[in-house]
Parts: sequence; C-alpha cells; structure tokens
Amino acid sequence: MERVFRWTLRLLTSVLVLAAGAAMLAYFFASRSLPDYDATWSVEGIGAPVEIVRDNANVPHIFGENDADVFYGLGFAHAQDRLWQMTLLRRKTQGRLSELFGARTVQADEFLRRLDLYRNATASVQHLEPHSQEMLRAYAAGVNAWIRKVNDEALGRGAPEFFLFEPEIAPWQPADSLAIAKLMALVLSPHMQNEILRASAALALPPERLADLMPDVPGDADVGAPDYGALFPERPGFARTPDWPTDPLHPLGQPRLSGASNAWAAAPARSAAGAALVANDPHLGLSAPTIWYLARMELRSGGVIGGTIPGLPAVMAGRSAHLGWGLTAAYADDQDLYMEELNPANTETYRTPRGWKPFRTERSIIRVKEADPVTITLRWTENGPVLPGSHLGLDGVTPPGHVAALAWTALSDEDSSFDAMLGLMEAQDVTSAIEAGARHVAPAVNMILADKDGVALQLMGALPARDPDHVSQGRLPSLGWQARNRWQGTLPYERNPRLRDPAGGIVGNTNNKTTDRPFPEHVSFLWGDTQRIQRWQKLMAEREVHTRESFIAAQLDTVSFTARALLPLIARDLWYTGEAAPEGTPERQRQKALELLANWNGEMNEHLPEPLIYAAWLRQLQKKLIVDDLGQLSDAFLHPEPLFIERVFRDIDGASAWCDIRQSTMHETCSDTARIALDEALLWIGERYGTALESLRWGDAHEARHDHEVLGAAPVLRWFVNIRQSTSGGDNTLQRAQTLGTGRDPFANVHAAGYRGVYDFADPDASVFITATGQSGHPLSRHYDDLGDLWRRGEYIPMTLDPELARAGAVGVTRLQPDQP
Repeated sequence: MERVFRWTLRLLTSVLVLAAGAAMLAYFFASRSLPDYDATWSVEGIGAPVEIVRDNANVPHIFGENDADVFYGLGFAHAQDRLWQMTLLRRKTQGRLSELFGARTVQADEFLRRLDLYRNATASVQHLEPHSQEMLRAYAAGVNAWIRKVNDEALGRGAPEFFLFEPEIAPWQPADSLAIAKLMALVLSPHMQNEILRASAALALPPERLADLMPDVPGDADVGAPDYGALFPERPGFARTPDWPTDPLHPLGQPRLSGASNAWAAAPARSAAGAALVANDPHLGLSAPTIWYLARMELRSGGVIGGTIPGLPAVMAGRSAHLGWGLTAAYADDQDLYMEELNPANTETYRTPRGWKPFRTERSIIRVKEADPVTITLRWTENGPVLPGSHLGLDGVTPPGHVAALAWTALSDEDSSFDAMLGLMEAQDVTSAIEAGARHVAPAVNMILADKDGVALQLMGALPARDPDHVSQGRLPSLGWQARNRWQGTLPYERNPRLRDPAGGIVGNTNNKTTDRPFPEHVSFLWGDTQRIQRWQKLMAEREVHTRESFIAAQLDTVSFTARALLPLIARDLWYTGEAAPEGTPERQRQKALELLANWNGEMNEHLPEPLIYAAWLRQLQKKLIVDDLGQLSDAFLHPEPLFIERVFRDIDGASAWCDIRQSTMHETCSDTARIALDEALLWIGERYGTALESLRWGDAHEARHDHEVLGAAPVLRWFVNIRQSTSGGDNTLQRAQTLGTGRDPFANVHAAGYRGVYDFADPDASVFITATGQSGHPLSRHYDDLGDLWRRGEYIPMTLDPELARAGAVGVTRLQPDQP
C-alpha cells in the first residue's frame, strides 16, 4: 500500500510539474507577441522619422513629417495592438474564415462570398482621390512593416491566436481597409432582415394586426404596403421563423442587434462656457477586445483624436482643434430584397423588364479546414447578388420559381466613402465637413457636427431613388422584373436630411426619425428608436445652458422612458387591488412585485430589483400576446416592442384583440393577460434568481458580455479572454445596453456603447473619451481590459491634443526610423 501511495504521489507530482512546465512554455511563447512600446525600429516606406507616443492609457499619439508617414504610424500601431482582430475582419469580408475554423463558418463564408464585398472594395480603390489612395497605401505599408518585424524578430507570431490557428499573414492592401468599412456597413443596416421578418409576419397576420406588431413611427396604423400574400399568390402557405445567425463570427444577427448610437451637440449659446459641446456613444456588439481603438494623428491640417476601427485608417468619431463630430446609424433604407422570377424553360435565366436574361455566374471554392472544399456558384441579377434560401430564413418567404436578390448601396464598386472620412478629418469647420460628406456612400450615418460658430446634423450616405409607385415601398420583398420596383439611381446629396443651427441651439439623434417627408424621400419606415429621444429631449430642456458634466450625465443616464410610459398602462388595473394574500402564494408575490414597481422611478440601476421584474414582465407579456397568433414565429420577436404594447393597451384601431387568447375558451382582457404574464415572469425569476424580490439585482441578470469572438467558448481559455461586468441601463435607456433576448440569460448586455466621447471646445484638452475594454488585443497585456472598469463605472480618460500632456506618464515612445540601404 505504501508503494502504491508513493508511486501515485510521484505520478501526480510529475503531472503537475509537466502541467506547470507546459503553462510556462505557453506563457513564454504568448508573451513574445507583447509589443515593446519603448523601442526604436528601422523600417521601409517612410521618408522621415515617425514618433508614436503612447500616453498612460496606451493611446498612441502619432507624429511625422507628412500625412503619409502619420498614416504609416497608425498602421504600425494598429498592427502592434490588434493584428489578430484586423486579419479576422479581413477574412470575414473575403469569406475565408473556414480556412481557420472549419465547417463552423462555411455558411458565413458563403454569405459574404455571395455579397462579393471584397471585390467591390478592390474596384473602389481606383475611384478614390489620389490623396486618399496615398494615405491607404501608407497605412498598409505601416501594417506590413510590423508584420515583417514580427517575422524577422520572431515576435510570437504577432498575437497568441496565431499559435492556435494558421500563422501565415498576407500583406495588407488598401482594399482590405475599404472592405472592413463595407463590413461595418453590413453590420449597421437591419433592413434586409427586417424585410424578411415583416414578410414572414405578413403571412400569418392581417394587415391591421401587422401594423400593430411592426408599427410605423410615430405609430400610424397604415401599413403603407400591400399584403405580402397579395404580391405572391403562390407564396409559402405558412410563416416560418427567420433563421438569424448566432455564431459571433457571422457578421449578421438579430435585426435589433444592428447598429445604434447617441450623438448630440450644443451651440456656444447653449453652453455655459460659450463654446460648443459634443457627445457621442456609438452602439455595437460587445466583444473582447472592443472593435474601437483610440488614437491621435498629427496631420498637416492639424491634430485629430478619437475612435478608430483597427484596419480602417480614419477617426470615425472624434475631434480636431476646430471641429467635433459624432455619428449615429441613420437607419436609412438602403437595402431592398427582390424576388427574381426564374424561367420555367431554363432556370439559368430570370425575368427582367425586357424579357429573360441569363444570370451572371461565377464559381467560388471555399476551403474548409479538415474537410473537403465547398464549391458554390455565385449568381447576380441586374438588381444585385442572389442569396440562397437557406440563409436568414429566406426560403420561408420566397415563392416557388423565384430566388431572392439584394440591392444595397454598399455593393457599389465606385464607393468613395473613404474620401469623405479623410475629408472630415481635415475639415476646419461645419461647412467643409458637410461638403466632404457628399463623397460618402455607406454606411448611412447621421453626422453630428460642431465648430466654434455652430452645430449641424447631416445624413451622410447614398439614399436609393425609388419610384413613387414602388409596390412595397421597400418594406417587403418585391418582384425584381417590375420596373417600378427597381432603383433609379440615388437621390442627390442635397436631399439628405440636414439641420444647421436650429433656434434651440442643440441638435441630436438617438436613431430616431429624422424627417417627415413622404415616400420615396422618407429615408426609412424603420427607425431604431422611439423612446430614447424622449428622455434625451427632457434632459436637454431641463437646462438653459449645458456643460461637459451635464453631457456626461445624459450619456450615462439609465432612466427608462419606456418603463415610465408602459407600466401605468399595463398595470393600471392591478395596482393595489385584491385582498391581502398569504405569504408564499403567487398572489402575495405579485403584490410585492407591484408594490416595488409602483414606487420605482424607472431607473435601470444594476443594484435595484425593479428593473429585472419589469424586464421579465415585459418580455413575458409580449410573448403571451403574440404566440397565439404567430406560433413559432413569435420566437423571432426577441425584444419587447414598446409601440406595439402601447397600441395594445390603448386599444388603438382594435389592437386590444391581441390580449384574447383565441385558443382558450375564455375571453381574456388585457388586464388578465398582464396579470398572467406577471405571474409567469415571477415564476421564472424565482427559478433563476430566487424568490426574495427585494434582494434581486438587475446587474446579476444584465451582465455585459465582452467575449472573444473565437476563444470565448473555449474551455479554460474563456476565463482568460472574456470580460464580464455587472451593468446598468437597458434596451431603451440613453446608456443603451441592449439585451440578448434569448437563451438562459436573456437579459445579458451584448450591444452597447463601446466608445464614449464628450468634446468641450471651451477647454479642448478637458475633452474625454473611453472604450469598453482596452487598447490591446493581447490577453496578457495589462492594457487588454484596463479601460473596462472605468467604462463600467462611467468614467473617462483625457482626450488631449497637447503633445506634452500625452508624454506625461507615457507607457512608451516608439520611434520609426527610415531604413537606410
């Protein structure tokens, strides 16, 4: 027995020693890719020395003799900190993820190959201004300089992930940067998914009930388009649930998890210090590292500082000494799905206004790791690329004998958007910034602008010119061969919504409706917000003049206008009613919940129980209202729609009909349905978080998930690469923290402001900004998550253009010297 114990101990010790040795070896190789920020490198491609000063938050401040060298330095800094993220974004746009990840990503690759974004980007390079092309080439040269250093100096392959996946990195090209911009446009536009969802719902609902469920803003009951079944008599006979991708590597997801943002500005007359103020917080999916990267560039036109996206050499949201700019998703309807009729005699041709025409076709091979290659046939019509029915649930809305094609402004191969980005960075005032926006194509954004004299809102992006007789007005898929459904180019830039120096002195957008113009110059029927704007307007009106601090307070505001508006409606027959119920009964639990909600001010604070009770109630209520009519399709409506619930409980145009469960023998009123939904929500809460309502915390359910896109689900590694934080806010608060809506943790925070900035032109160096994680994409770096705690607490770091302030406490200064032959 003693011998067995001795050998067991020796074996266990050996295993522990080997495990420790393996861990140390893994750490050694992984740490090799941690960049030395305080180094001097000899590089090719610059004409004079470049200095990259990294301040104490690791924000690079890049100085050079000319603009090309500064863009070179930005490429070098991006690659040092985010090389894996950049190459992953490039692979997404190229449809080459499966070479690394196998069968898991074949569908994502197929979808991107069919869109052909990368070829569009390659062709667009030649349509840019020569100055823009030069900056893109300089940026690419900077990225490639770091890749060469990684290879020559054996610097851990550039990132730890390259030890787990193929380490070969193709040289960076100017088209790679433009392709990433197009990928972001895809992420920001929800209209393709929304057309599929609306068409699916139209197959199950009469027009008046569809108008309830997917209402117009501000709630007009007119659907504005024919019944989808009337467009296609041979349509599918039942509604299917759209198949939204769930893999984080797929660029698309739920329509409600597309882009969103807040941005506003105050003119000098509305500022306490007599100078303009700007606030901006773009909302995108959370990840580790965040998509945002803070940087400052000293250009010939002056310094610019703000949020960049690694791989794309532009300050997307930020300021110079003279101009501040912030952006929000414009929700412009720049996508249309077309049902292309196939020729029954020859399915290789489709119907056009001039007769049958062959598809443009091309074969494409998707190489799949550890599996056979997949060969697909790409097809295009005059309207755009053909999408297979197996994607996004298209087969559920595609009539027999038809295929779906997508028209989208971002598919242009003459995309000059980077000209606009560069022009914005070089602009000296609002007027020149607006002029630069004329070159922007996609994504469509509302740009909030401010200079020393005034403020403006300008929609930048191409808006399709549709025929006034378009059969679906772009809200539903339509027949591609009918001339009246086809785009007629784009609207003149001058027709884009624009607001300069309003009498009130403040402009802003929270993805709310920006124009009341009728179709076809309506911009969109779908808007990302009808609620946050109400809270923002109240906060702006409460003060005669604003300060940096009041803008920060508004940016971090967690009061839900939606909760304040809906709770009195859905609970009006439940407040303080009924007799006292015994402790431990469902009736008593309901009374406790209603008492808590009755005294709640709508603040979605992470430490309070009321937000969780409210959110669970609203989610269960909408599910109960629609499941009877939609069946499984109700699973596609993952987030409560405030306008729908308001229409139902106000009985607008008979919308209270939703409250009656048709499959039951009883006639349920809206109060009955609200009471039952609350009881069911409390049961769910009790099973998941406990029955002590006063002890609940919204933050326990509303945890921010900054997950690594690739390793986030990997055993053991996920504990090192994922970042989780208890957070306040919710779906409809200014501090927007969109919930997942499904699964075991439906209230997880997965879509929020990864970047926040407030720019004060009274004291420009007192401007502040922050990102959701940190500057580095390396999990072993202290800068991987060092900004995350500040972000969670609503704190910021200085946003200065003063070189001396940047050097104070700098974590390192990287010097790039021209390589002498």
